[in-house]
Amino acid sequence: MKFMKLGSKPDQFQTDGDSIRYVATELATDMVVSVGDVKFYVHKFPLLSKSSHLQKLVATSSDDISEEIDIHDIPGGPAAFEICAKFCYGMVVTLNAYNVVAARCAAEYLEMYETLEKGNLVYKIDVFLTSSIFRSTWKDSIIVLQTTKSLLPWSEELKIVSHCLDSIATRASVEPLRVDWSYSYNNRKTENGSDPHWKTGGVKKVPRDWWVEDLCELQIDLYKRVITTIRSKERVSEGVIGESLKAYALKRLPIFGNIQGGDIVKYKYLLDTIIWLLPKEKNCVTCSFLLKLLQASVVLESGETGRRELMRKIAEQLDEATTGDLLIRCPTGESTVCDVDLVRDLIERFVMMEHSDDDFASEASKAKVARLVDGYLAEAARDSSLPLSKFVDLAEMVSGFPRSSHDGIYRAIDMYLKEHASLSKSDKKRICRLMDCRKLSPEACSHAVQNERLPLRVVVQVLFFEQSRGAHDLPGPVRALLPRGSYGSSRSTTTNSDDDWEGNQTSEELKDLKGELASLRLRNNNNVGGGGNNNNINNNGDDIIKSKKVKKVFSRLWSNKERQGENSSSDTTSESFASTSAEEKNEVAVKVKVLKPVQRK
Repeated sequence: MKFMKLGSKPDQFQTDGDSIRYVATELATDMVVSVGDVKFYVHKFPLLSKSSHLQKLVATSSDDISEEIDIHDIPGGPAAFEICAKFCYGMVVTLNAYNVVAARCAAEYLEMYETLEKGNLVYKIDVFLTSSIFRSTWKDSIIVLQTTKSLLPWSEELKIVSHCLDSIATRASVEPLRVDWSYSYNNRKTENGSDPHWKTGGVKKVPRDWWVEDLCELQIDLYKRVITTIRSKERVSEGVIGESLKAYALKRLPIFGNIQGGDIVKYKYLLDTIIWLLPKEKNCVTCSFLLKLLQASVVLESGETGRRELMRKIAEQLDEATTGDLLIRCPTGESTVCDVDLVRDLIERFVMMEHSDDDFASEASKAKVARLVDGYLAEAARDSSLPLSKFVDLAEMVSGFPRSSHDGIYRAIDMYLKEHASLSKSDKKRICRLMDCRKLSPEACSHAVQNERLPLRVVVQVLFFEQSRGAHDLPGPVRALLPRGSYGSSRSTTTNSDDDWEGNQTSEELKDLKGELASLRLRNNNNVGGGGNNNNINNNGDDIIKSKKVKKVFSRLWSNKERQGENSSSDTTSESFASTSAEEKNEVAVKVKVLKPVQRK
C-alpha cells in the first residue's frame, strides 16, 4: 500500500476522555474547535495561517476572550480534522488509501489552498493521489473508491470518484501480459492439483479475468459504475464481464441462504442491477448462472421486467442447462415443491423461438432440451402433489423434438406412477402415451416388462417390440408368431377398455408368454452351439410344442381386443401389437399350423 508522510515534529495531540483532544505544549491554547462530539483545544496561529475558512469563522465570532468555533459539518469528522490540524502544526501525519479522501475533503472544507500558503495540504494530497493512487496502484484505487461513498457529495465534486473509476477501468482493460501488480485471484486447480495459469518454466500466466474478485469488495452502486466504465473503454470482452458479474453475485447475493426481512429491499436492488448489467450477447454468461439468478428472483419476488429479461436469456441457452439447474422451488404457500409452471414458461419460450427462427436451434440442441425435460420430469415426479396435467403438458411440449431414446421419459413416467399409486386406469393410459416403446433401450425394455406399475397394455407392447426387434435371433417357430407390419408406434389411442388387458387371467398368460419366449431363445442358442442329430430332432419337436403355447397366449390376448371390435390404431404409419388385425392373426395361426419338425437323415 502506498503512503505519504507529512511533517517532521512529534505528535503532541493528547486525549482527555472520549470527547476532548488537546495539544500538549507550554503555550496555552486559545481556541476551541467543536467537531461533532469532540472538542479540540488548539492555537489560532498555526491553524489560521493555513485555513481560510477558519479565518472567516474567527472573524465573525463574538467571543473575543476564548474563541469557540463549531464545524460539525466538516467531511470526515473529528479524524479528518485532526489530520488537517497536525499538518498545520507540522507534526508527523501519514496519509494512505484509507484516510486520504477524508483528509482531502476536509482540507477542501477548510480551504487550505496554495493561495494562502505554498505547499498547503490540498496541493500535497492532490500530488499523492495523482502520482501514486491513480497511477501506479490497483488495490489502493479500489480502497480509495470505497471510502468515497461516505464522503459524498464532496468526493464526487472533487472528481475523486471519477478519477478512481477511470484508474480502475484502465487497469482492468490492460492486456494480461502487461499486468505487473498484485491482485486477488482464486486460483482454479486442474484435476491433478496444478494451477493452469502457470506456464512451463515457472512463469505465471495472468488470466483474463484477474480483476473480478477484487471488484467484489465494492458496494453495488460503485460496482455498477466500475463495470459501466470498463465497458465504455471497449477493451474487455463481454465474456470476462460476465465472469465478473457471476463472481459478484455469488459473493453478494445469498441465492441459497435465508434472507431476513430488512435485507429484502437491498437484495432486490442488487439483483435488478446485476440483471441490468448482464451482457446483451448470447453465451457471455452460463445458463446455470442465469437460472440461479432466476431462482433468486423467485425467492425475492423481484420485478416482472427483470424476470422476463432473465427468462428470455435462459431460453436462448436452454440446451446448456442441467436438470439440477431447473429444480427451482416454488414460493412459500404453493402446493407443489418445484416450480413446474416456471419451467414450462421457459420451455414455451424456447419452442416459440425455435418456431419463429429456423436457425435458432439445431437438431442437437432440441434433442438436448428434450433430454433436459425428461430428466426434470423424473425429479419433479417425486412430488406427490404434482398434478398429472402439468406433467403431461410439459412432456408434450417437446414431444416433437428428436430423441434417440425414450429411456428418459420412461424413467419419468415410472417415477410418477410410483409416487402416484392411486392413478386411475385412464390416467395411466394417458401418461404412458408419452412414451414410444420402440425407442426403449434393451435395458429399459427389460425393466418395463417386469414393471408392475405399468398398464398391462404397455407391458405387452414393450414385450412385443422387444421380441420384434430381436426376431432374427429367434428360432423359426417363434419368428412365425410375429405378424407382418408390427413395427408401429406404441402410442395407441384405441377406445378398447383397459379391463380387457388387465384381468388376472391375462396377466398370468403374459407371464407364460415371457417364459416360453425366453425358453425358446435359450434353446435356439444351445442348438447353434452344436449337438447330435437326435438332440436336434428332439429340440425341434419341443420348439413346435412350445410355439403352440406361445401362439395360444398371443391369440388369447388378440381375441380379447377383437371382441371389442378394435382393429385400427391412431398411428397412421403402421400398426402396433395392441391393434393387430384379425387377418394378421389368421396368418400367424396358419404359419404355426404348417410348421413341421425338421428331420435329419
